[in-house]
Amino acid sequence: MSSMMIGTSNYMNPYAGGYTGVRQTSATEQAGKALANPGESTKVSPGRKSSPSECETCRNRKYQDGSDEMVSFKSAAHISPQASASRVRAHEQEHVSNAFTKAAKNGGKVLSASVTLKTAICPECGSSYVAGGTTATKIKYPNENNPYTQNRKSLDAASIIGQNLDMAV
Repeated sequence: MSSMMIGTSNYMNPYAGGYTGVRQTSATEQAGKALANPGESTKVSPGRKSSPSECETCRNRKYQDGSDEMVSFKSAAHISPQASASRVRAHEQEHVSNAFTKAAKNGGKVLSASVTLKTAICPECGSSYVAGGTTATKIKYPNENNPYTQNRKSLDAASIIGQNLDMAV
């Protein structure tokens, strides 16, 4: 069974960061400010510190793989909130692919493979994003040297002998 968690968020506490109030900014204030996430909304939601376009938390969020397998995100890398779902899903698919490869090399069979994606809400701007994922795989390997397996096979063979009758007329 292989399990992996990609990326973690320090903002799991919904009360983290505190409430500082919402302040409307004028167009002149916004014109002089560089956007952290261009292409995002500049509207500040009630109860949030910044808009998605100005959110430093989203801009600085990094993802890193914690497993021992040779997959992407071995070193921390930034993914935008819009691309997080597809990139994390593709990363988790690498783990599933590795499980099938490992099973094929060792004569095993993949019984199940499941991927779970975890979502979160940015406490600063309120954007939802995929915070990480977990892959669980179950592989069955044949064990011909096990005496219990050999005994079961011999009992199966003994019960089958003589059950088929092939007659030619």
